[in-house]
Amino acid sequence: MNTNLGILGQKLGMTQLFNADGNVSRVTVVEAGPCIVVRKRTAERDGYVALQLSFGERRAKNTNKPLQGYYEKNGVQAATSTLVKNGVTREVKKYPRHLKELRVSAEDAARFEVGQVISIADVLKEGQFVDVCGTSKGRGFSGVIRRHHFAGMVSTHGTHEYFRHGGSIGTNMTPGRTLPGKKMPGQHGNRRRTEQNLKVARIVPEQNLVLIEGSVPGSRGGVVTVRGAVKNGKHA
Repeated sequence: MNTNLGILGQKLGMTQLFNADGNVSRVTVVEAGPCIVVRKRTAERDGYVALQLSFGERRAKNTNKPLQGYYEKNGVQAATSTLVKNGVTREVKKYPRHLKELRVSAEDAARFEVGQVISIADVLKEGQFVDVCGTSKGRGFSGVIRRHHFAGMVSTHGTHEYFRHGGSIGTNMTPGRTLPGKKMPGQHGNRRRTEQNLKVARIVPEQNLVLIEGSVPGSRGGVVTVRGAVKNGKHA
């Protein structure tokens, strides 16, 4: 389990970054934070240590009453903004949009208090390696070639209407059934996925932007979690 400190963000898209040596890096731009600490879990009270972080905002009318009460109970007050529509000015209340709990170490949890704002500078630094978790793009019901990269059938020697099929799924007499986990057509994408050991190429703190080398799961506008890499791989 990854217990490194992390931050919530929104994937904005991909671009390229020219390094000092002239090489170009393909990077993903993530708007990370600022996040507010809504609640702290402690080992004495809850049995584990974690931080609940909120990110983004949405209007109070689109936030259900139990969640509003949870925010108010933990001291997170609704932000008020001014909305001008058809010449009429009125005040609009907004609550945090996303709420996620991250397991952290006791040392990291002791650095923050409820209501404190966490920024990129508190979590990340340029050159470190991170794990990015998000929801992959949903591609609906897909066949085995798109979903599992099957090669497909040959298109010669009398093959007839069997070009993109998956082939046999049985095992003859023994055990005489289809084994669990067989790669077959089905739902493709729309799953929680984690890309590990991605390098932080650049941080733009004044705009809350972090540029990460490589691709991260999800489409533009998707919410991702960026935290320190957990594995000591060849890139760590």
